[in-house]
Amino acid sequence: MLVKPIPAKNCNRLILDTHYAHRKPSISFAFGLFDKDELIGCVTYGTPASSTLLRGVCGEQYKGIVKELNRLVLKYNRKNEASFLISQSFKLLPRPLIIVSYADTSQGHRGIVYQATNFIYTGLSVKFKDPKVKGLEHQHHATYAHGMSNKELKEKFGDKLYYQERPRKHRYIKFLGSKVEMKKMLKSLNYKIIDYPKYLLASLDKTKE
Repeated sequence: MLVKPIPAKNCNRLILDTHYAHRKPSISFAFGLFDKDELIGCVTYGTPASSTLLRGVCGEQYKGIVKELNRLVLKYNRKNEASFLISQSFKLLPRPLIIVSYADTSQGHRGIVYQATNFIYTGLSVKFKDPKVKGLEHQHHATYAHGMSNKELKEKFGDKLYYQERPRKHRYIKFLGSKVEMKKMLKSLNYKIIDYPKYLLASLDKTKE
């Protein structure tokens, strides 16, 4: 197998057809996993939509190098393909870089592949309600609500606006850079480092990974 950079558009079919979100995110870097000439997987990285997250990971000085691993898709999902794809993509990314990735508890995920590739675990995301608009549920809320207050959203969408609780996610962090750079980024990390989750919370432990 081989991992190499690919145009973001080459990931479209895998992302839209295979990933549970069925939605293409903002992509800055895309890497494909090839078995001979067949594209059998992709991993993509992009700038998080949340400005709060950009500043929140390691502070204002590092917000410009924060990227989110926002899609990991495999056609066959055979043993070790996911960890191989991620670890090889690290070698091809620019440095220094701070990578954030989430494992969605609503999908029964706890981030086993991130543990296998030595991410730092920083716990569950906070409870939050996202604005939703009737008829626009297929779009991410950042598409139509970016930078708008609740009052402005209400004025624009009226009775079509409602709020939905966001599923909590396991948050993982990875630093890429020289030993000195990684030490500085780690020192600036605003999240507490905790042990990897061995199992899902009791209320969520219905779907095993």
